[in-house]
Amino acid sequence: MIISDRISGGGLAALGLVSFIYGSGLPPVPGQPVGPEVFPMVVGAGLMFCGSLVALGIGRTFEEETEIIVSEDGTTQGETNAAVEPGAVFKVALPPLLLVFYVLASESIGFIPTAFVMVAAMCLALGARVRSALLMAAVAPPLVHLIFSKLLRVPLPAGLLPMPW
Repeated sequence: MIISDRISGGGLAALGLVSFIYGSGLPPVPGQPVGPEVFPMVVGAGLMFCGSLVALGIGRTFEEETEIIVSEDGTTQGETNAAVEPGAVFKVALPPLLLVFYVLASESIGFIPTAFVMVAAMCLALGARVRSALLMAAVAPPLVHLIFSKLLRVPLPAGLLPMPW
């Protein structure tokens, strides 16, 4: 199934608008110039911008047309039916499933183990080698935890593996 760029871009822009509106309604933190409303508003503005670009077709001319070789003599025909890659549905469903996993598991087992599983699963689903996926899964969650706890001062669930900072 191929979804029109106008539909997917419009959906991204609408999601960005919802994020921006929701973020703007969050209460400010007393004594701090930057509150919790900034992050969803910035992400929402970025989604609205990028979704609008996709919906308007800006940048589409930079993509190369795919040609299918239909015979041994090299004659080609423009692509008419996009073949669905095996496992494509799994790759599309994996990010929302991992978010549900995070919501259900992060409080009990903590951010670090949950994020490790999420990063490793996404890396492997996107075709990374096992060694690279495990390395990324071992390095990224502690860095994200450090940024959230020290820079943004947002507590993340400690669970089974609390961080020393």
